[in-house]
Amino acid sequence: MKPEEANELLLAELDETLREKLALSGHCAQASFAALDQYYALGGGPTLKALTPLPGIALRGETCGAVLGPLLALGLVFGRERLDDQAGFLQALPPSREFCRRFEQEVGSTRCADILESNHGRSFDLARQADFKAYCDCGGLESCSAVIRSGVRIAATIILEHESGSVDPGVLLTA
Repeated sequence: MKPEEANELLLAELDETLREKLALSGHCAQASFAALDQYYALGGGPTLKALTPLPGIALRGETCGAVLGPLLALGLVFGRERLDDQAGFLQALPPSREFCRRFEQEVGSTRCADILESNHGRSFDLARQADFKAYCDCGGLESCSAVIRSGVRIAATIILEHESGSVDPGVLLTA
């Protein structure tokens, strides 16, 4: 099997895993991280728990959970283990910045409220029952599923690119 075919197979498997995790949790940050954790063995327990309040930064419309879950996964893949490891810190930035750049390019923003407004013509306060119902009624769950899928695929692609050496990490720092 060619590397491109293997990568596409992995992405298809991640899509299915994400669907299962999202159906189980209904939580963008946790489901996106859990899907990546299943394939990259990131030690999800405590991280998964820590993601609990982070969909749209506590449903305030701020950073999208489909950004936060994958960024935490990328941090576990590329991040430093010691606070004094400056080189490790600098190595973790390029893949994370590249993730944000690609996510913004594909989805339009990293902010939950902006994404909802772009997809539905308005933002929603998902902590309010009436807004959550309106969000569901206009297809919000389906559109967010697509956003979450994008985040997981972008993160997985970045990991695959780094594993294959097809991207010069130094170039990504300027992204």
